[in-house]
Amino acid sequence: MAEKLYVTYNDVHNLCKESAEHILANFQPQLMIAIGGGGYVPARILRSFLKKPGNPNIPIQAIGLSLYEQLATDSVVEEPGKKVTRTQWLDLTSLGEMKNLIGKKILIVDEVDDTRTTLEYAVKELEKDVELARQKLGVDGKTEFSIFVLHNKQKEKKGTLPKDMMDEGRYLAARTVGDEWICYPWEAGDIEEHDEHARQAKAKKANGSS
Repeated sequence: MAEKLYVTYNDVHNLCKESAEHILANFQPQLMIAIGGGGYVPARILRSFLKKPGNPNIPIQAIGLSLYEQLATDSVVEEPGKKVTRTQWLDLTSLGEMKNLIGKKILIVDEVDDTRTTLEYAVKELEKDVELARQKLGVDGKTEFSIFVLHNKQKEKKGTLPKDMMDEGRYLAARTVGDEWICYPWEAGDIEEHDEHARQAKAKKANGSS
């Protein structure tokens, strides 16, 4: 069984705070799209750190994508599905809403880059839908997508991201980890027990895994 990595809400908060300066300097997003359900919490935390004095908050929209056949908990690992399923998407019937995405810098937020299949699907489908809306509206403007994840698993990926996105540094993972079983706090049944596991793991690491 894969080693477990327990992540607390404080960890998520600090990873977002740590990454915000890089995001502001390099991505300068005007809109965030959170991939549910793991992208909701980091996107909301990021918004607080990305807000510039005198400017409004960065809007957050949400899409729901599922690649797993059962939801993980601290004791049950997710089983990868065979294809990406949409559970929630942008309102494509509202060209007025889609117009807000054209010509913008958009940051896609998720919790983990595991096989990269979900991220690949999100980028391709969003690019396709925004371009379709641009053509229908007859307006100019290039939409630029970037990605932020809390954790990138260092493993062979099944999905791929656009070459220009990777070459231009529009992909950021707060941490790169091994192929570990990551236990996020919003998946925990008992949050105190979850946090205690995280505390013990950090103490063990600090003591040199003795």
